[in-house]
Amino acid sequence: MTSSAERRGWLSVLSVALGSFVLVLSEFLPIGLLPAIASDLDVSIGTAGLMVVATGLVGAVAAPVVTVLTSRVDRRVVLVSLTVLLVVADGLAAIAPSFPVLLVARMLLGVGIGGFWAIGAGIAGRLVRPDVVIRATSLITAGVSVATVVSLPLGALVSSLATWRLAFVIGGALGLVALVLQLAMLPRIPAQQQVRFATLGSLLRLPRARVGLIAAAFLFAAQFAAYTYIAPYLQELVRVGPDTITLALLVFGIAGIVGNFAAGFTLGRSILGTLGVAKFVLAGAVVLLPLLAHSVVGVFVLLVVWGLVWGALPLGMQTWMSSASPAGSETGLALFVTTIQLAIAAGSVLGGAAVSSFGLAADFWLSGGVAVIGAVVLVALGLRRSNAVPVATAGPAATPEPGATPTAPVAVVCP
Repeated sequence: MTSSAERRGWLSVLSVALGSFVLVLSEFLPIGLLPAIASDLDVSIGTAGLMVVATGLVGAVAAPVVTVLTSRVDRRVVLVSLTVLLVVADGLAAIAPSFPVLLVARMLLGVGIGGFWAIGAGIAGRLVRPDVVIRATSLITAGVSVATVVSLPLGALVSSLATWRLAFVIGGALGLVALVLQLAMLPRIPAQQQVRFATLGSLLRLPRARVGLIAAAFLFAAQFAAYTYIAPYLQELVRVGPDTITLALLVFGIAGIVGNFAAGFTLGRSILGTLGVAKFVLAGAVVLLPLLAHSVVGVFVLLVVWGLVWGALPLGMQTWMSSASPAGSETGLALFVTTIQLAIAAGSVLGGAAVSSFGLAADFWLSGGVAVIGAVVLVALGLRRSNAVPVATAGPAATPEPGATPTAPVAVVCP
């Protein structure tokens, strides 16, 4: 690439990163707005919570469906269309006269989230040089960490100062900015090959892909079994006030951003090593949280450690799945997105059952146990040689070792 093409490539990556940020921000915003939404639309808190569940479940279905139905369409057109859908969803949510209309808006957002992550998370290889693909992908996935940091405080602030509808107006406005940037910066990104539902099923026959999906399911179930109840843990076990809870969540999110970018370097050395270490450390941090609940300083240290390794794991799992798919990273990422959305829901339900039956401490110990199982599965099975072939590049491609970094997850097209 020329320096001009390189700059345009990184600006293109930035436009996709902004899109990922707004999507996750829009997904998480309602969590801090549920009481206000429930009161204004005259529904219970439990009913209002359906808008969060519906978004995730629709996203799980949308990831493979959008991937298959748009597999022959220019990826620029698809990404821009999904960003338009994001803007429409937030706009509809902002003016929703009733809860059913709001639920429809959230389901539209779920389509955008599932489709965008299945395609956008692996698009960096089409925009930048092969040697910086992981770093560029880490910029896109950083949108998750940043949105996690911003969404809850923003929702709480908006709820205290104005109507909950303003939060969706903000999300829609940011979506418009992302849309303009994508229209200006994204080059044509021709589809590489048609994907069929049978292609997605055939991926499950590859040992490397199966290992990745199983490990991802355990990881995200463990993460959200614990993270869903981090605020009650801080309030009831650590016994700190709302200001300290907000600070703790902010610290966790910032650590996640740092971990995300650090993984861009460590994954270049060893994918399996990065994932294995991060999973075991995550399990240890989660298990220790109830034991150190008497020490606020100790809790903050564990939250920093937890945030750092969690920030690295989604990028690492995406890199693993990209290298596992011979039909292109989108095939692996579509199943990856479906798996993690279902695992998030399962983890939240599992955590809720543990809290209801045995208390908050038991939830964190259960989460740590699930994380350890996922780590053992990944390391034990990942060390075996698989027959997976990485995505075709410009030259001959060799089958990677399970812990090795692929030369390039996808073929690179200079803009």
